[in-house]
Amino acid sequence: MLSIDPKEIPTGKLHGYLLGAVAPRPIAFASTIDADGNPNLSPFSFFNVFSANPPIMIFSPARRVKNNTTKHTLENALATKEVVINVVSYDMVQQMSLSSTEYPKGVNEFDKAGFTMLPSDNVKPFRVAESPVQFECKVNEVIQLGNEGGAGNLVVCEVVKLHIDENVIDANGGIDQHKIDLVARAGGSYYSRAKEGFFEIPKPISTLGIGVDAIPNEIKNSTVLTGNNLGMLGNVEQLPNQQDVDNFAKDNPNFVGLETVKKHTFAKAFLEKNDVESAWKVLLIK
Repeated sequence: MLSIDPKEIPTGKLHGYLLGAVAPRPIAFASTIDADGNPNLSPFSFFNVFSANPPIMIFSPARRVKNNTTKHTLENALATKEVVINVVSYDMVQQMSLSSTEYPKGVNEFDKAGFTMLPSDNVKPFRVAESPVQFECKVNEVIQLGNEGGAGNLVVCEVVKLHIDENVIDANGGIDQHKIDLVARAGGSYYSRAKEGFFEIPKPISTLGIGVDAIPNEIKNSTVLTGNNLGMLGNVEQLPNQQDVDNFAKDNPNFVGLETVKKHTFAKAFLEKNDVESAWKVLLIK
């Protein structure tokens, strides 16, 4: 048995043990706005529901371990006292992962990840239209647990309105756990699909992905590619250059001159193998 005093190991190492052992964890896909009205969207797995009367949820945007800075979500929650907590289904998990990229303040992660901003009824932050359940919340208080990197900040949220996609409701009026198809976070690059088990998503690149908003409309509006596919395509630092695309076309002449649906179908097959570079090359062949 490995026995560890938390004070005797680096915070990053402790962080890894905690996240690997306390798993899977539900994901709060938190939408906020800053004092100037700029939208922000980011996922957090330090999250759960703690009360039904009143309906209380708590999530924790921890201070970054690497440099002890705070997340935009925390700053916005403190400034505006409002947040929308969206749940994450499997169909949107790649886009959700892309939104966790550390884009600069003021960048709209809805656009970068390809999500639809849906106006809320009782709060100012937008809902994620693709999420099967969205909770509009008022922030009752924020409890700071420390001042060093890795310290949590408990954002205590009271639900003032919830929205449920009727497609996930069962015959008795409850939520069908198979239809809602939720995902949860585990350690490292692992996630858990509630109805099937573990799968991996490589962590977003440390540099900034181009984002779904930078994908050409013909691809973005594809009838073949899913939101998860677009999330993978948007998480590249740059597109393959023309020379690489031309060389790929010479080596794979069967991809040249394809009509759009077939081209997108081949690209989708590469994405299902996690070969994002080849998928982009297929899409960029003239």
